[in-house]
Amino acid sequence: MPRHVAVIMDGNRRFAERFGLKPWSGHQKGREKLDDVLDWTMELGIKFFTVYALSTENLKRSKEEVEHLMDIFEQGFLDAAEDPRVHKNKIKVRAIGNYKILPERVRKAIEKAQEMTKHYDNYYFNVAVAYGGREEIIQAIRRIAKDAKEGKIEIEDITEELFSKYLYTKDLPDPDLILRTSGEERISNFLLWQIAYSELYFTDVYWPGFRKIDFLRAIRSYQRRKRRFGK
Repeated sequence: MPRHVAVIMDGNRRFAERFGLKPWSGHQKGREKLDDVLDWTMELGIKFFTVYALSTENLKRSKEEVEHLMDIFEQGFLDAAEDPRVHKNKIKVRAIGNYKILPERVRKAIEKAQEMTKHYDNYYFNVAVAYGGREEIIQAIRRIAKDAKEGKIEIEDITEELFSKYLYTKDLPDPDLILRTSGEERISNFLLWQIAYSELYFTDVYWPGFRKIDFLRAIRSYQRRKRRFGK
């Protein structure tokens, strides 16, 4: 069983288009689907679950769509902060990414969810918002350069392990499985450093239509593989 599953939740807008809905209706359906998948991960004992919810590029979409997305994120994090399921299962909720650039109302919702779950450690639910893999790496390089300049670290001390400690995911294991919905077969700037040895799985199903059987097929595919980590 994978310890850490990360999902690129793709296909919300195409799902909405198929049913003649506005794009944000697809995003709302995707938000609802996320609740289901979180339950499935816990049923299987998957401790770490990370989802790619909003890239920095997504913020360049139409003003109307972005506003609806912000509404969904604000409400989603507020719901997580009060969700009995989160507290019963002791799920640590956190955002990864440059979420400080988001509207204040969204930042406050994120901070509330993180504050109310910060002591939990049974499960870890990570939401990548305003996230870009290249930006994450650049930010890490800048912080390392600053610490080296200030004499906090020596150049010779810089290793893969040290570098990982400067990333948003510094206290998380690398993903074992990356799952992408909607039929697209690319990574789209997601966890570029962390997925060096992750197994990849792609499915044609749009995210809002993702079923438990689809999830179990992804897990089964992972279990049939032999991971070598370059050896």
